[in-house]
Amino acid sequence: MSKHVQRIYVDTSVIGGCCDEEFAAESRQLLDLVANGNVILLISDLMTAELLTAPLPVQRVIVAIPPAGVEEVRASDESRALRDAYLAAGVVGPAHINDAHHVALATVARADMIVSWNFKHIVHYDKIRGFNAVNLREGYGAIAIYSPLEVV
Repeated sequence: MSKHVQRIYVDTSVIGGCCDEEFAAESRQLLDLVANGNVILLISDLMTAELLTAPLPVQRVIVAIPPAGVEEVRASDESRALRDAYLAAGVVGPAHINDAHHVALATVARADMIVSWNFKHIVHYDKIRGFNAVNLREGYGAIAIYSPLEVV
């Protein structure tokens, strides 16, 4: 029987975490799981765009991830509508539209989970409950949201 390979959506904080002393160990361990074929990393065009303004060492992290371990996720009318539903429900405010879009992209892509270091707007018990309430109302399943500490 073949083992299910987890499809994990990561936001920009996990990639940036590889270059931050406080978050580097767990962020790199997660990417090692990808390199070893234990995990498929879902990388969105939103994250790619956010990384364009990141420091060069952070940009190098994404390039070093083996392509075989990556699945690209693209923004769509569906993901934007779900993002807007999160905003309308007040899960996060308009200033954090990209955080809402990361969750929407992962949800629409049917990721097994989202992994993020964003404890204020994504990996927060109240936000997780809010995102999932909207997901269920809009006909999607609940999405698991964790920090790298909980996954590696």
